[in-house]
Amino acid sequence: MLSVVNNDGTTPNGSLIDEIVREGARRMLAAALEAEVNAYIAELASERDESGCRLVVRNGHHQPRKVTTSAGVMEVKAPRVNDKRIDEATGERKRFSSAILPPWARKSPKISEVLPLLYLHGLSSGDFVPALEQFLGSSGGLSPATVTRLTVQWQAAHRAFMDRDLSATDYVYVWADGIHLRIRLEEAKAAVLVLMGVRADGTKELIAMTDGYRESSEAWAGLLRDCARRGMRAPVLAVGDGAPGFWNTLNEVFPETRHQRCWVHKTANVLDALPKSAQPAAKRAIQEICNAEDKEHAPRAVRDFEHAYQAKYPKAVKRITDDEDELLAFFDFPAEHWIHLRTTNPIESTFATVRLRTKVTKGAGSRGAALAMVFKLIESAQARWRAVNAPHLVALVRAGARFERGHLVERPEEAAA
Repeated sequence: MLSVVNNDGTTPNGSLIDEIVREGARRMLAAALEAEVNAYIAELASERDESGCRLVVRNGHHQPRKVTTSAGVMEVKAPRVNDKRIDEATGERKRFSSAILPPWARKSPKISEVLPLLYLHGLSSGDFVPALEQFLGSSGGLSPATVTRLTVQWQAAHRAFMDRDLSATDYVYVWADGIHLRIRLEEAKAAVLVLMGVRADGTKELIAMTDGYRESSEAWAGLLRDCARRGMRAPVLAVGDGAPGFWNTLNEVFPETRHQRCWVHKTANVLDALPKSAQPAAKRAIQEICNAEDKEHAPRAVRDFEHAYQAKYPKAVKRITDDEDELLAFFDFPAEHWIHLRTTNPIESTFATVRLRTKVTKGAGSRGAALAMVFKLIESAQARWRAVNAPHLVALVRAGARFERGHLVERPEEAAA
């Protein structure tokens, strides 16, 4: 394809390098579609009618259509397949459907991921077109009406997610945190309450997500009671910060669940009670506790911290000693899981990228739309979450297996001897 290049290196459709990228992507997509169809036809080459003619053959191309991708808007002519086979169950003809470019696709999933980010960044639906036009070189297929329709669909998806049955999924560990994103929520003090869990196979999964004023007991109670109503089983261990609203409700809804306080939140809380000059040494002493070799060494590190700071800073020491059991609970679980259970980092790290892309906006905006956008971002991120270390041990934790110094005790009677 030849293009007229201006003196400044631009073309009628934008910069030359962008046009080269789009053309390369278009050719690669066309080649992939051709290969997909050829493989489909080759696989069914033995399917023939009474006359010996093939039932699955090529049939030219579909009408050209424009598809919006992260490389820009490109025109695609997808190959057609004439499939004459009959589905015995329905009596209808079978149809070829491309996994690369479904018939309904007009934009790539990556573009759909961009839209929530733009909304959270403060753009209205009317601002999407010029914003994306600068990024993609075209605004084809992304009108304000399209964006508004997608927003409605995402809100429905979030409602369906929050109404789904939880009885078939067993969450052995859970993390809970209230994330303050400063997004378009109706209340200035509103937080996004997040519950994330580890299934029995070791994979991580978002359990629930809603908004709550100041992480109050009422907000957490509504979330946890709703999860229990939908069939959620009591987790073995819950990890959270010091917000009393969550722990009070957890004791009510899932009283058998053990508590683990987040060491990142606790460290910040303790250092806040110390002068800046004492904070570096105190932080190292706190790390000696949470990174101790096992549950025998950790209490000794707590006593060392107490001895060093009790006289001058009793308030800081009290913040450790009052929650000592809940801070050291993770030592009773597999050593491979300690890194996951010491903090609420699985939630914090997921929302870190969301925080980087949000800012304070004028006007509250729509509460439902804002939550739906956050939900879509987390749903997209969830596909990249990795399982916990040694995932096979999660099922043993649920089964009540005993761990000492992080290792499985297979014969408790021998350990006692």
